[in-house]
Amino acid sequence: MFKNWFKLEISMVLLAALTSTLQSCKEVAKNNDSNIALNTEKPNNTKIKPKKQLSEEFKKYWYAGNAEITSYKIEQARYGQLREGNSVLIYVTEPFLNDKQVKADGANPDNIPVLKLNHTKNYLTGIYPYSIMSSSFYPVHDNQHAIKVSFSSQEWCGQVYAQLNNKDKFKVQSRSYFESEADQNLELEKTVLENELWNKIRINPSDLPIGELKIIPSMEYIRLSHKELKAYTATATSTTENGINIYSITYPELDRTLEIKYASEFPYAIEGWSETSKSGYGANAKTLTSKATKIKTMNTPYWTQNSNSDVYLRDSLGL
Repeated sequence: MFKNWFKLEISMVLLAALTSTLQSCKEVAKNNDSNIALNTEKPNNTKIKPKKQLSEEFKKYWYAGNAEITSYKIEQARYGQLREGNSVLIYVTEPFLNDKQVKADGANPDNIPVLKLNHTKNYLTGIYPYSIMSSSFYPVHDNQHAIKVSFSSQEWCGQVYAQLNNKDKFKVQSRSYFESEADQNLELEKTVLENELWNKIRINPSDLPIGELKIIPSMEYIRLSHKELKAYTATATSTTENGINIYSITYPELDRTLEIKYASEFPYAIEGWSETSKSGYGANAKTLTSKATKIKTMNTPYWTQNSNSDVYLRDSLGL
């Protein structure tokens, strides 16, 4: 009888502790409703800025049920030579799940509306092709860093993948077929991401960071140049020539400069870009400038245009 009574007492204590814990968790979740945390495992201590209001012009353009697709002719530096190819920028708005940090399948009060950019590049290096894609998911309310950035590169030697999630810090997973890089998991302090600036230009270019600051370079550059993934000191400037704005980022330590050219009027279309840096390895490395020139822009729901009869649309994009 004593044993049964003792077991009952222990069970009641454990039940009370569990109930208290659950109530505590519910209370924390309730208190966080007005200040969304991006990391459900532990609180996000980064203060989220007030949401910037969306203009009617913005909503009419970006919430019309289409994606904006723009094709570019590129000259891409790789292995100390310029390669001809093409690039496509696909911008589209979508709801993003707050906790899982993926596209939401349905309505949810915690969803974060983002402007997504899928940036593709395709070019040949001799006999074998490169296929590159970078994705960045940036809040349309322009009140915090990109929620997520991912990158992948495929070529005949192998493939490389990296993903950054905006949690309590930037949490990064990187996978590579190179022994020196292999599988990496790291955390970075939050600062400006080069990848997110391509989204910010389309939302609020007047608030682009200017001057000397710390920027984490694009994942494409970091992975293909085999540089350390970290924040580098950079100088950012903004100029205007013939109605085209030029946003320039120079990294002295990397001997690299990126220039993004975009229209000075809404919707601030990306007209092209250039990137000057060392290409190649060792004594064969050369300073080359990669360039992109716009071919065509289409606003269309491409995800519905997946039949054989839709292939002609690629001709419209010059692809």
